[in-house]
Amino acid sequence: MKKLSFLFFLLFPFSIWAQQKITLDDIYKKGTFRGESVPANFDGAPKTQAVNLSELNLKKADGKTVAIAGSVPSKEVNPKYIIKEAVEPIYRRSSKSFIYLYDGVNTTLKNITEGKVLHPSFSPDGKKIAYVKDNNLFIYDIASASTIAVTTDGKWNFIINGNCDWVYEEEFSFSQAYEWSANSTYLAYYRFDESKVKEFSFTYYNNDHNEEYQYKYPKAGDANSVVDIFIYDVNNQKKTKAQYPQGDIYIPRIKWTKNDQELLVYWMNRHQNDLKLYKTRAADGSASIIYQEKNKYYVDINDEWKFNTNGQTVIFTSEKDGFTNLYQLNINDNKTIQITKNKFDIANIAGIDEKNKIIYYLAAYPTPMDRSLFAINFTGVNNTLISEGVGSRNVVFNTDFTQYFDYLSTINTPQTITLYNITHKKGKVSAKKNKTISENGKLNQTIQEYGFGKAAFIQIPNRDGILINGFMLKPQNFDPSKKYPVLFSNYGGPGSQTVSNRFGAVNNWHQMLAQKGFIIVGFDNTGTGYRGEEFKKKTYLQLGKYEIEDQIDMAKWLATQPYVDKNKIGHWGWSYGGFMSSLAITKGADVFSAAIAVAPVTNWRFYDNIYTERYMRTPQENEKGYDQNSPIFFTNQLKGKYLLIHGTADDNVHFQNATQMVTALVKSNKQFDSFYYPNKNHGISGTADNTTLHLYTQMTNWLLENLGNENTDNTPIK
Repeated sequence: MKKLSFLFFLLFPFSIWAQQKITLDDIYKKGTFRGESVPANFDGAPKTQAVNLSELNLKKADGKTVAIAGSVPSKEVNPKYIIKEAVEPIYRRSSKSFIYLYDGVNTTLKNITEGKVLHPSFSPDGKKIAYVKDNNLFIYDIASASTIAVTTDGKWNFIINGNCDWVYEEEFSFSQAYEWSANSTYLAYYRFDESKVKEFSFTYYNNDHNEEYQYKYPKAGDANSVVDIFIYDVNNQKKTKAQYPQGDIYIPRIKWTKNDQELLVYWMNRHQNDLKLYKTRAADGSASIIYQEKNKYYVDINDEWKFNTNGQTVIFTSEKDGFTNLYQLNINDNKTIQITKNKFDIANIAGIDEKNKIIYYLAAYPTPMDRSLFAINFTGVNNTLISEGVGSRNVVFNTDFTQYFDYLSTINTPQTITLYNITHKKGKVSAKKNKTISENGKLNQTIQEYGFGKAAFIQIPNRDGILINGFMLKPQNFDPSKKYPVLFSNYGGPGSQTVSNRFGAVNNWHQMLAQKGFIIVGFDNTGTGYRGEEFKKKTYLQLGKYEIEDQIDMAKWLATQPYVDKNKIGHWGWSYGGFMSSLAITKGADVFSAAIAVAPVTNWRFYDNIYTERYMRTPQENEKGYDQNSPIFFTNQLKGKYLLIHGTADDNVHFQNATQMVTALVKSNKQFDSFYYPNKNHGISGTADNTTLHLYTQMTNWLLENLGNENTDNTPIK
């Protein structure tokens, strides 16, 4: 027995305790840390006769098999499908593809149109398909196999019908610019006249003579597209123009009510601080204002506008009382009532149970980092916390709101999926656990085998005494008597949140760097979200000022900690985060010794007008605000190491930002490192061509060389 115990003691540390090292291949090629995907399938729910399209081996007219890349089902019990082939991404939310109609009952496949199209969708009654091709909007009638051109004036870089222009797609977060009415009677659509919008061009390095790509991109202060909303009568094939005040304005949304005769047109002034909802008659386009919201800063646009089936009321969120709360608008009498009066922000509306007159919502509670589920009556009574456990969650309800799936994770724990039953008693809602569906056992085991560290939340006061939320991930085998380099991971833009109690907030690359001996921290500076309107909008008219002050204050605090190497504090970020990293190594040169900026904005004059002017107004109105926090004007302060990375085909944050930063650095006679990725957009991604792995290999080795110290494993990655 003694001999056996000794042998077991020798073997145990290696078989159980020995931990594998995280590699970039694990993260970006092998999918080693991929979690379990569990759809919300409720017991007893009606089953549709859905078709597994991938098993059908569908043949086209030429006898070739369709390479199915996506599908859109109709809403019928035995649905038809729009099958997509050869999907080609365009911008962030848009793509085009070849499309075919598959009938699940007759098992027939039809070619709808020649060439690639955008946004194919069934009418609600399943009888027609709308799509956009060559900047025009079309309707295909399934029964007659005929197509009607709703518009004919579409032209690249001049007129767009049914699809967004670039800046609407990026900043108002939608691409399909048409909507079917509930009964399929009308099709409302956007028409963009881009003729006065300035073009931007960049080069694709793809052949002997390259290729120039030109598109309309309005920068801060530039003219926008002129936007008209038309309502097309499907049966009569006539269109009517929606009536609203013209001028330098935006139409960030259109939404049909449950009444086929009523379209809501969301109107906004260019400063984006005055929102009006126009109830528009489909028959003649006449309109009346039913809601207006003004703000001393700006009004955020989102899709948290939920229409009740009675067609009379809409539940929505607004932060007009200082926090994001719930409101109800009566479409007929234009009256608005406030439903919740929380002193914390609502993240989103999770569901509306009309039978029991209950609204379910997720809120940033009990801390801004968490998401908890609440229920409240339509009248604002019985505001009840019903979820169990803190962390970040998403919920999915069944159709009658008697059950919901709870998808919950924490910063250190992968997602657990639990089914809950809902009960009602004396007007109050409660939830009782039915069963655990998944605890992500495989991923939990994997992260233990690879020795993932445990991140901790911290709060540090900034120079004004306001506590800034953060996380800290310490190295494996942390020794408080040693001094470790620190790497800040930061985004920091308006309304964003990176310090969150969810798995993945500390990403796998950060875990790998911690294994190599780095302390990884992140801080949600002033201007970030879920802490009320004033905290978020304090940065108005001066993006970068308060944000970088907070990052500098956090770095100064860390520099005083006995386990921190104060001469090795670095900062990295992407996009807005790259803007912050560029400010950290210039304005924060006395405390930050190294920074990586990926695809950064370096001057807000170079960025699009909808986003930039929302927070800064135009350069003509706010010249100092644009220049006093632009990294290109502070390159002379650079002391440490700086790595600048950008994709040359970035349609969002143009490569121009990097070139102007380089010009300023050269003029200031500052040495730096830079790298560009040919033909890559803002995401600088790619598995097949090795781009993602190359990018993170490059950044990792650069950090080891420029931020590592005697307590880090500085062996380069090959």
